Amino acid sequence: MIAVVRATEQPVAGRRCTGVIDPEVRLSLLDRSRTRVDEPEGVALRGTVARAGHAERLGYDRFWVAEHHGVPGVAGAAPAVLLTAVAGATRTIRIGSAGVMLPHHQPLVVAEQFSTLSAFAPDRVDLGLGRSPGFTAPVRRALRQVDRDFAADLAELRAYLDGTAEITVHPRPDGAVPMYVLATGSGLPVAAELGLPVVVGGPLLGVGGDPAPGLEALAGYRCAFRPSRQQPDPWVAVSLDVLVAGTSSEAADLLLPEAWAMARSRTTGVFPPLEPVSAVRTAARTPRQQQYLEQTAAAAIAGTPAEVERRLAELLDRTGAAELVASSSTFDRAALAASDAALAALFGRRPRDAAAPVPLG
Repeated sequence: MIAVVRATEQPVAGRRCTGVIDPEVRLSLLDRSRTRVDEPEGVALRGTVARAGHAERLGYDRFWVAEHHGVPGVAGAAPAVLLTAVAGATRTIRIGSAGVMLPHHQPLVVAEQFSTLSAFAPDRVDLGLGRSPGFTAPVRRALRQVDRDFAADLAELRAYLDGTAEITVHPRPDGAVPMYVLATGSGLPVAAELGLPVVVGGPLLGVGGDPAPGLEALAGYRCAFRPSRQQPDPWVAVSLDVLVAGTSSEAADLLLPEAWAMARSRTTGVFPPLEPVSAVRTAARTPRQQQYLEQTAAAAIAGTPAEVERRLAELLDRTGAAELVASSSTFDRAALAASDAALAALFGRRPRDAAAPVPLG
């Protein structure tokens, strides 16, 4: 049997918001290895590894990477492989997937991959799991995607990791490998039934929209939660784009590359590499693309440190979240590094080596 790691008990949802971020809330980054125009894709992967090292020096609690297949704008396709590089570039920060899309994989293989990863980063590995389909029909066919029972696959994977399955996974995990469910709604009942913590994002958060449906869904998760060996109490993290800059207009500019890529993906079916702010400003766009761009920007939190702190404090208090997962990206890597540093400061983090250079890939 392996040691048990439990997520810290979350703050109570609905408490009075003071406009100040609760110091008990954890802080993490999700980097999807976004590519940039006229840049080799390997630079994006090396940039992810460099950003993980920067996050560790800034005092972040956790660093997540993603899984996307056949997407021109994202180089992160193999989280277990990428996390091995991240493990070698860091020493203390927790590292994890946000996430492995379980319908694309056999649970046994995922257990073996993350058990192996834990040998290189003992007691630092987290396994976030989702069930999003491939981006396009050809990708779904290439992944041999079939209808699967997500709850059953999660239970099978957990049994491999905790040593209760009929088959013993080798190597055995070096310390616990906690599982997290990435949920935008339908995954919440599954997580509650299995007693697993959740990372929620998208419309469920109600940022730029109506928060009521999301709050109802989170209340349902907490009410239906069944304690497990890993997690005795319900636990929620929230994930969204967060960018901090010196002025509101500068922060709004940082949102443009990602918002424009999202608008193009929703109207053309192709999720493209990031473009510079100047190119986005002058790009011809349809009214529908403009609408999607504005919707994407509205679902993020961006602004000056004071503006971001106020909005984050309200979101964290409203949802009772125990952790913020900032999934930020923008074309300018130096501006992104500065935003990461400013966000860490809002959470009271102290840089461990402020003078260390930040390699940009």
